[in-house]
Amino acid sequence: MAGEEIPITPKVLSWARDRAGYTLDEARKSFKKIDAWEAGKSFPTYPQLESLAAKFKLPVAVFFFPEPPNLPPISESFRTLPDHEFSQLPRKIHYLLRKAKVLQLNLAELNHERNPSDKLITQDLSFSSDLAVSSMAEQVRDYLGVSLAVQQRWSGVDEALKGWRQALLEAGVFVFKDAFREKNFSGFCLYDDIFPIIYVNNSSAKTRQIFTLFHELAHLLFHTSGIDTISGEYVETLPSHEKSIEVACNQFAAEFLVPKEVFEKAISGFAPTEALAEALASRFHVSREFIYRRFLDRDMIDKMTYSAAAERWAGQKKDSSGGNPYWSKISYLGRDYIELALSQYHQNRISRSELAEYLDTKPKNVGTLEEYFYKGAA
Repeated sequence: MAGEEIPITPKVLSWARDRAGYTLDEARKSFKKIDAWEAGKSFPTYPQLESLAAKFKLPVAVFFFPEPPNLPPISESFRTLPDHEFSQLPRKIHYLLRKAKVLQLNLAELNHERNPSDKLITQDLSFSSDLAVSSMAEQVRDYLGVSLAVQQRWSGVDEALKGWRQALLEAGVFVFKDAFREKNFSGFCLYDDIFPIIYVNNSSAKTRQIFTLFHELAHLLFHTSGIDTISGEYVETLPSHEKSIEVACNQFAAEFLVPKEVFEKAISGFAPTEALAEALASRFHVSREFIYRRFLDRDMIDKMTYSAAAERWAGQKKDSSGGNPYWSKISYLGRDYIELALSQYHQNRISRSELAEYLDTKPKNVGTLEEYFYKGAA
């Protein structure tokens, strides 16, 4: 019954709250009886337990474990990010990192510990951070099977983002999205030998999302997890090796999307104007700021000109908030992941409540989400 108390393990609840970064005072604002629950004097009802699992971003089943699970702190995955910088990340980003880790574990469970792709780019290709990025970009493009000509034939940035996401999926890398609500964070990746994933800020412009895909792919190819920020000031504080990785990731993304030789040929004989930046951005499905950055790096424009244009363009971005939550969920998780979870459910391998956990939604919303999913496939 909905009002019946569910006996969970008190110390697991304490561990979950602490791992999520909440003090008792903070958690009490959402759960008035949490002191009693952690003391084992009473227990939450099932709806309350679902709310705890959602708040602390853990599967419901974890709260029944006899002991807290032996999971290493997620910060250990981010060796290119200084401990001080990691501790200063906004709570929303910490939350999304935990959410991403759950999705990574979900992939392992749903796929029985085997990546569903016939190939895995992070195992098949290996690079050092001091390799020429042009060579690295050529090898990766060849592996993904998306030529520059195909990239330029895409009808627009929407098709380009979908195309790159599909290419990465076929290479064994799952891409998830979410609304970060943190403007300085474009995305991150979590390395794993079998299930590497990339997590992208859907609040960013789609051209920025595309750049983030390849910044994070480079991290995965270097066998590191990484976080992509707009400002990137922390890069200067990194030890030399870690700094070289961050620099290489940015250089790789830029070279992959618009190779230097192609860029040089495209701008030959033209002045570095905003009109040219607009044309090239449309041609390669990147941002105008990306092209202007190339102009700046070649000393074709000065820092003031670049900054003024970048600031003006940033102010022109449309607010992407709102929208249908079911379509958003499908976009965030990706159709392949959702189809995988639904197939397991319809084969009676997982329960409806387990399906809801995999889809990060409430059981009562599963049916409607499935309707939208198949409606989108029609």
